[in-house]
Amino acid sequence: MEWFGLTDKGRVRPTNQDVYQIEVEEQHNTALLVVCDGMGGANAGNVASRFAAQAFAASVKPALQDALDETTRQERLTRALHEANDTVFTLAGRQPEFRGMGTTLVAALVQGGRATILNVGDSRAYLFDGTRLHQLTEDHSYVEEMRRQGRITEADARTHPQKNLITRAVGVEPFVEGDLFEATLAPHEVLLLCSDGLTGMVEDDRIAQTLQSAQTLAAAGGALLTLALEGGGRDNITVALFTRGEEEA
Repeated sequence: MEWFGLTDKGRVRPTNQDVYQIEVEEQHNTALLVVCDGMGGANAGNVASRFAAQAFAASVKPALQDALDETTRQERLTRALHEANDTVFTLAGRQPEFRGMGTTLVAALVQGGRATILNVGDSRAYLFDGTRLHQLTEDHSYVEEMRRQGRITEADARTHPQKNLITRAVGVEPFVEGDLFEATLAPHEVLLLCSDGLTGMVEDDRIAQTLQSAQTLAAAGGALLTLALEGGGRDNITVALFTRGEEEA
């Protein structure tokens, strides 16, 4: 297995409110990847994303040594989401400066050739099959809902002034529901989790070209960061990458 992650505050934002976490059990051919993009005034976004990622990973990590079927993977991710949401919501209620804080969350639990993905907000998971990039998740955002309804085009969505307005986040309400997706991960395929600091600056075709030409995941991650910065770097940028290599499922 091979994995790599990086995060950068970009060229505009004064702080980085993105967080990623990667946990791997090589002997069990299992991995967990988490990306959170915090929101809130001052340092509240930092707090929301950090605590959500930590609580989520801590909830799932004990299961990484177990044999997990699809149902169990989905149950573990759903339970972890509820624990992360409880953690952030409770913190937000304790201190006035944290009130209203929240975070996106996208996570992938991989075992062998199967991956279960959960998302809340507009951070995304993609699968790169060696040629094409396939978006696995659907954004919970005002602009994405309009696009799905046919009210705006894909091109309109990329430049819409309200594209950062998300409709679902971790920690804002007492309960949040995540969407679950299943994917098959062949040995040569790459799983990409990222915040909208990447996808808002770099189109999917360029991401695919970068993944195709890079010799390692570290090289791919560095090249994607460079593209996002060259595109303007208007938001924090986070990338988490994973590939099975040649291990057996």
